[in-house]
Amino acid sequence: MADERVPAWRRATKGETRWPAAAVVIGTLALQLALPDEMVLHPWWLLPSLTAVLIVALLLLNPGRLTEFNIVERMVALTALAVVSVLNGASAVQLVIGIAQGAQRGHAVQVLISGVVIYWTNIVVFSLWYWEFDRGGPARRAAGRANFPDLQFPQMSDPSMAKAEWEPRYLDYLYTSFTNATAFSPTDVMPLRIWAKMTMMVQAGISLLLALMVFAWAVNGLQG
Repeated sequence: MADERVPAWRRATKGETRWPAAAVVIGTLALQLALPDEMVLHPWWLLPSLTAVLIVALLLLNPGRLTEFNIVERMVALTALAVVSVLNGASAVQLVIGIAQGAQRGHAVQVLISGVVIYWTNIVVFSLWYWEFDRGGPARRAAGRANFPDLQFPQMSDPSMAKAEWEPRYLDYLYTSFTNATAFSPTDVMPLRIWAKMTMMVQAGISLLLALMVFAWAVNGLQG
């Protein structure tokens, strides 16, 4: 029987499911339909369809809780994450290039909508990176074998702030990604490992670039 005096994130638990992450990713892929044709890789349906197939495969491989590490499931999950990352990265690059070259002149509303979609997708992408790699991923976190966290949530440093059953779930990582993207720096969740620090730095840099080049340009275009 588990010692409930030990916080849940330090011991074996029943784990979480992929359903919340899958729902967020599918919803985000649907938003990609709002992007104009020149800001997506062609054929436009290839990467979103591949991502959807990979997510369905993940849910079929394990529709329940992530309690045991499975190398096949892990590789499919990381492949899906890589595809979503490429999809959004390509859209962001094409949007920034279009603005720099003046190709988006006169399309302020379109640029603003595209910027919002890409900005949000960037948040989702990095939330998945955090979720998949913090302490080895959701299955390894459920095993409770990692003594030291990669990302330190407030409840970890002060157990009195939460019940013993608390442990970070996907939505906690989504919130972490959102605050890092909007504040351009960590807020309440601290990166402890080098990979986490570098990932947060890259995300903050991308978010800052999008904010400066996309939103400022689009708002200026709306006023013009």
